[in-house]
Amino acid sequence: MISDRELEKKILNVLEEEFELDPEDLKPEANLYEDLGLDSLDAVDMVVALEKAFGMKFTNQEALREVRTIADLFKLLKEIRDANIDAVSKNSSS
Repeated sequence: MISDRELEKKILNVLEEEFELDPEDLKPEANLYEDLGLDSLDAVDMVVALEKAFGMKFTNQEALREVRTIADLFKLLKEIRDANIDAVSKNSSS
């Protein structure tokens, strides 16, 4: 399982590379739109880049729409990771 720190680092790397952002600006409280200057098209690109980086698909569009900050993104991906682990654990114990 990927640790919280590794997950966060991978997310930051995706944002930095995909949008050529300054690592200094990538703080948890940074608003993706107001602070980092992303727009709705960038949000689509971000989702695609994260899906590719993590080898998964976002299925909860509502949760994605609620993401405003880098911390929100960390939280969402941790929840997805934990839900996937729970699903695997439940299947293994059947």
